[in-house]
Amino acid sequence: MPIPQSSPKVGRSLLRDDVYARLRDAIVDGTFSPGETLRDGDLAEWLGVSRTPVREALLRLAASGLIVARPGRSTVVAEMEEDAVRHARDIVAAMHGLAARLAVPLITASVIERMRQANAAFAAAVESGDADSAIRADDDFHGALVEASGNPSIAMVLGQFEPVVRRAEFLRFVSIDRFAARERHDALIALCAAGDAEGAARLAFDTWQTLPVAVPGQLPV
Repeated sequence: MPIPQSSPKVGRSLLRDDVYARLRDAIVDGTFSPGETLRDGDLAEWLGVSRTPVREALLRLAASGLIVARPGRSTVVAEMEEDAVRHARDIVAAMHGLAARLAVPLITASVIERMRQANAAFAAAVESGDADSAIRADDDFHGALVEASGNPSIAMVLGQFEPVVRRAEFLRFVSIDRFAARERHDALIALCAAGDAEGAARLAFDTWQTLPVAVPGQLPV
């Protein structure tokens, strides 16, 4: 897919993290397709920034496995590989399980309410078939426990590996059992409210492990 022509420019004060987030999300949601060549000049023009933060973002994306950088040749969006998705999923599942185990003893009513609201938004997005909104709501739901865990290292690890999982999830949104995911969210909320840290950790881990790793049209299902 060509660089979008209609995207609004972002402010010159855009932080490096914001440039990274914009490019990461464009890969995750399919704006930039697997195998597509990314040129830092084109990306800088699209975002309205200099090439420096774009180049830094591309290095981070390469470390996450979302792009393949070939020095002196080209930078392309990585193809989806089943093993890479599976490995990332295993790490993400372990981190979310740990987050739940740490968060439950510290859980507050406001965290529980945030999870309920996020799950309601997730359910509404699922009903309407809005993959982008559903995944954002799911991020918010699980992010509540990550933040409540009090361990910033969990978020750092997830920041590297979760985009790979989300990309696969986004590409096969229609085939994921999203209604079961909503029910698992409800069960996780109940375990957190009851103070069952081990039960919440197991369910959080299992929830991520249920995500399929194959991508229709690219990988065998």
